[in-house]
Amino acid sequence: MLSELKVENLALIESLHLHFDQEEGSGLVVMTGETGAGKSILLRAIHLLMGGRAQVDWVRNGAQQCVVEALFVVNANHQALLHSLQESGFGEDGTVVLKRVLTSDGKSRLYVNGSLATVKMVSMLAANLLNVASQHDHQQLLQPALHLDFLDSLGEHWDERARFSRIFSQWQQKKEELSGLRRQERDKEQRRDFLHYQLEEIRQIGPIAGEDEELAAERKRLKNADALISLSQKVYRFFSSTLVDGMFEVRRDMEQVVQLDAEVEGLAAELTAYSYQAEEFVSQLRSYKDSLAHNPARLEQVNERINGLQHLKRKYGETLEAVLAYAAAAESELQRIDNMDKNMSALETVVANLEEETRRQVAALSDRRRQTADHLTAAMAAELDSLAFNQSGFEVRFQEQGQGLEVIKNNGWDRVEFFFSANPGEPARPLAKVASGGELSRLMLALKCLLAKKDMVETVIFDEVDAGIGGEAAEAVARKIQELATHHQVFCVTHLPQIAARGNSHFLVAKQMEQGRTLSSFSLLAPEQRVDELARMLAGDSASSQTRAWALELLAKGSRGRKETESRKQETPCPR
Repeated sequence: MLSELKVENLALIESLHLHFDQEEGSGLVVMTGETGAGKSILLRAIHLLMGGRAQVDWVRNGAQQCVVEALFVVNANHQALLHSLQESGFGEDGTVVLKRVLTSDGKSRLYVNGSLATVKMVSMLAANLLNVASQHDHQQLLQPALHLDFLDSLGEHWDERARFSRIFSQWQQKKEELSGLRRQERDKEQRRDFLHYQLEEIRQIGPIAGEDEELAAERKRLKNADALISLSQKVYRFFSSTLVDGMFEVRRDMEQVVQLDAEVEGLAAELTAYSYQAEEFVSQLRSYKDSLAHNPARLEQVNERINGLQHLKRKYGETLEAVLAYAAAAESELQRIDNMDKNMSALETVVANLEEETRRQVAALSDRRRQTADHLTAAMAAELDSLAFNQSGFEVRFQEQGQGLEVIKNNGWDRVEFFFSANPGEPARPLAKVASGGELSRLMLALKCLLAKKDMVETVIFDEVDAGIGGEAAEAVARKIQELATHHQVFCVTHLPQIAARGNSHFLVAKQMEQGRTLSSFSLLAPEQRVDELARMLAGDSASSQTRAWALELLAKGSRGRKETESRKQETPCPR
């Protein structure tokens, strides 16, 4: 349940700290006030805490930031939520503090129990803590595409629907793979011949990685053979005659020098080593010179080989490494083509099994939806009867479009639409075409009550769901909201005195001027103040003693209603 709410610098609210302490976590909190007093700002605060999109102009003019903070006390029976909090590292003591900070420059931060959190985390957490039903929600009833979602929520089919969606997606994926294989199978012989031709062309040439660079260097030597022979012979003659002969004389002379002066023995040794190295150079030059020759035939072979390799690179890759990689990929593809029949047979079995499982799950989901539809029809009859719909009719109709594989989507093959008749003797027609605004409000309230009895959300907020109703219908809606409040903590922003009179606590929202600034304030009304507020709601500024007497009667009726609903709750607890 929502225990505390703090708001600072949000629109017209400068500072607000509210406590909501209802016995056993249930009860009805009503909020009333003139239009424009700021009741919607409270809903804006809840919107921020649920991770909703924020607007910079929501920060009070002149303030650096606005802060919204709420303390929730989690029921010990809500094990899933408590486990989720523990796993996320947000504690396990049964309390949740949500906080949203919005700065004037558009930055926003979210916290859970003092730790930074993402919008996704907070949204999932808030969805388990409270549910908001606004006056605009009934517009969802005008969209038949959403009726199946209502049905699945009421029947608690979402897990089953998610499982079916996964198997359906797998079936679709494998079907596409099989179609691709079949397309390849039609062209496989042509593809096989083409790959064989390409591989044979590569194998005939037989490229070796790096071979083209070596051949390019050899071609350069062959093309410049004359120059290389002339230059190498010149260098060889110099080394073999002039230099080597001279070094021989140096070595001989230095031997005599060492005999005369032992101190130059090291220098003589170095010169001797150099002379022997010169002789080694002469040997290498002779081998290189002798290897050179005019070889037009070899040059032609090299050119042909290079041209062949260039041809492969133009067709299969920029480098020989890429050509070889292409050949390896072609061999793998040929192997797949050779195994295609076996793979196709295996995939056909997989698709058939998935198709059978898809049929089984979609049929089972549809059967349970039809059971839920029957229960919903009966439950709505009771709910609508308690909302002053005398002898009205509500039906869940399934569109008869067949149950073939071609009509299955990821949410099943069912297409449902709600039908409604507000008057006895009139045939039920599509709800979107026949229901008025007030009727839609009550229909949505009935559905919300059925949903609230099923889920674990303890706090339900109604934002002016009483729009478009009055008289007996208003009294019926008040009774229904009061009944729901025996099992949940219910907040209701309302303009109807019939609902306001049934609240366990009553807050008045008002605007006033302070130091030239407009402020919205929330104040908890004492019993006598509640009489004044109800009289205003009944007659405006022209409230009289008779109006006050009527207000007192409404409060007395509300008190009796709370006792009656509490008594029924103890006799027949609401299923949760």
